[in-house]
Amino acid sequence: MPASVSQSFEDAARTYAALAADSHLHTTLEAVVELVVRALGQGNKLLFAGNGGSAADCQHMAGEFVSRFMFDRNPLPAVALTTDSSILTAIGNDYGYEQVFSRQVRGIARVGDVLFAYSTSGNSQNIVAALQVARELQVATVGLTGASEGRMNPHCDHLLQVPSTCVPRIQEGHLLMGHTICEMVEERIFSP
Repeated sequence: MPASVSQSFEDAARTYAALAADSHLHTTLEAVVELVVRALGQGNKLLFAGNGGSAADCQHMAGEFVSRFMFDRNPLPAVALTTDSSILTAIGNDYGYEQVFSRQVRGIARVGDVLFAYSTSGNSQNIVAALQVARELQVATVGLTGASEGRMNPHCDHLLQVPSTCVPRIQEGHLLMGHTICEMVEERIFSP
């Protein structure tokens, strides 16, 4: 049966209500904000990795940090590992698609950086590989995923889970959490 406009909105509202009621998630988001503020304050950078729609989320969030979010301020260092087609295709061709993010993490991440790893299923092999390399390099890891127990989960210092198994609802939740993190970081680092 085709979805209706009201059904889609009601599904999204239920997911947002569950996020709003999840005190553990709120505590985790606060911890992520503090991690990011500390990392940026020490001259480190943020890295973002994800596939498909999550790749677009990565680019969106990197743009929010580098440009501006709620007000004009100095740029913050953030890189979407999803954007350079030459790097992605070279690594994919030479090493395999499973290494497109881990090889970039190994090349540009430094101790104290923060990797945001997006996978709606929690099982994307290239995301798991990037998280493993980040751990080796002492790069903090934040995973964004859905309700299912994924292979990426044990490799994340902080795990932000949307309580849904529906990919669009998970992605919408990731956007809300990303905007929340960005807004709180911006407020804590800068005065409007």
